[in-house]
Amino acid sequence: MADSTGGDPRPDLATELDAAGVRFEAHGAVATVTLNRPERRNAMTFRTWRALARIGDSLPADVRVVVLRGEGPSFSAGIDLSMFSGGGDEGFPDGEDQQAGDAFIAGLQAGYTWLRRPEIVSIAAVHGHAIGGGFQLALACDIRVAADDTKFCMKEPALGLVPDLTGTKPLVEIVGVNRALELCLTARTVLADEAARLGLAEYVVPRDELDTTVTDLTTALLAVNPGAAVATKRLLLEAPDNSLEEQCAAEGREQLGRLRELSAALKG
Repeated sequence: MADSTGGDPRPDLATELDAAGVRFEAHGAVATVTLNRPERRNAMTFRTWRALARIGDSLPADVRVVVLRGEGPSFSAGIDLSMFSGGGDEGFPDGEDQQAGDAFIAGLQAGYTWLRRPEIVSIAAVHGHAIGGGFQLALACDIRVAADDTKFCMKEPALGLVPDLTGTKPLVEIVGVNRALELCLTARTVLADEAARLGLAEYVVPRDELDTTVTDLTTALLAVNPGAAVATKRLLLEAPDNSLEEQCAAEGREQLGRLRELSAALKG
């Protein structure tokens, strides 16, 4: 159940999060989202993705760092295929209504897109299996800290599906089109050491050091001026699509705002 004392952003979310197998806790500037279906290796359902979106919609304004974790032996084994064989989760639109289909997928993707907001830094604390939708959830985060037992795999094409939870863009940006194609169309497993070499994990640590590493990283992130952190992340997110001239102008706008704020603070 979502933590009723530690900061569920809206108490009425508790039942929804429980049903989805997601746990949420917020303590000041740090929020933790835990995939909590260990008996299914945190396999994800439509309800899971909608619950993640609801957390994003309800995130307390003072949260600066969001940590994504998985309970039990794995981060996430990906899509729960029991949904398609009477597993009891909500279904998907039937028929040829393209608008309804687009809205359905967009609602699931919303569980991932909020992790990229400039106002927060998102950390994936990954261990065990990070398959399909689980791999894409890690890719949606700003920083991935992987235990040395992590196994990444983009499984969807092997299941007759495509990666549709916002994972293709960061994967291509990190490893390039050719390597992304190889990883997806072979659906092979990428172990932690290779993930580090490819840039899929910023940190690889022994499994028993995962929590300590994430805590230390969180502390370091919170030590930075909040306004400067938001402005800098916004600049970095814009950079890949900007020309040099556009990026220079963006840097100038952000810096002027920071200088004005600093000047006002120094004047008392």
